[in-house]
Amino acid sequence: MYFRVISWIATDRRKHDPRIHPKRHEEFRPRFADFMSTSTSTIEVTRTYLEMREPAALRPARSNDPLVRIELQPDCSVDLFRLLYREVGKNYYWTDRLPWTDQDIRAYLDQPSVSLWLMTYDGDTAGYFELKKCEDGSTEIAYFGLIQKFIGRGLGKHLLTSAVEQAWADGATRVWLHTCTDDDAAALPNYLTRGFKPYKTEKYTVNR
Repeated sequence: MYFRVISWIATDRRKHDPRIHPKRHEEFRPRFADFMSTSTSTIEVTRTYLEMREPAALRPARSNDPLVRIELQPDCSVDLFRLLYREVGKNYYWTDRLPWTDQDIRAYLDQPSVSLWLMTYDGDTAGYFELKKCEDGSTEIAYFGLIQKFIGRGLGKHLLTSAVEQAWADGATRVWLHTCTDDDAAALPNYLTRGFKPYKTEKYTVNR
C-alpha cells in the first residue's frame, strides 16, 4: 500500500511537470507574437508651421448653437489642465506634458503670457485652446482641439475662429501654430480654410 501511494504521487507530479510534457511547457514559454506586440518601429512625422499676418486674413466660421460656450479660465485647475491635455490629445500622441507635476503645471499656467480657453457644449467639456504670447509680439496657438465625442459637429472651425480672434484682440502682431501628420486629418484643412498660410515644414522620426 505504501508503495502504491508513493507511485501515485510520482505519477501525478509527472503529469504537471513541463519538462516531461512539452505541450504543457508551451504554456510557460513566451511566444514570439508576445514580443512582436511590444516591439517598436520608426515612424516619420511631418510638422507644418502656419501663420496669419493680419486680422483681415481670417475667414471665420462660427456656430450659432446657443449651447456652445467658450470662456477664459483665469484660475484653471491642475485637474482641468490634465483632463484637457489627456482627453484631447490621447489619439494624437500628446505625451510631452503627461509627466508634469502639479508644480510644473501651476508654474506654467501662472505665466502672464499663457491663457487657456475652455469650450463647453451644454455644460459638458468639449475642447480648448491655449494661447501663448511670444517675445517677438506674435501669439502662438500652442494647443487646440476637441474631445473625441465632439469631433465632426463643426465645432472645430468655431473654436479655431475664436482662438484667432482672441489672439488678435490681445494685441498679437502675428498668429501662428503648427500641426503634424499625427494630428486629426481635419486639422490642416481647417487651418488652411480659416486663412493660415504654411511657412515651414520639417520632418522627424519617432519610435513607437
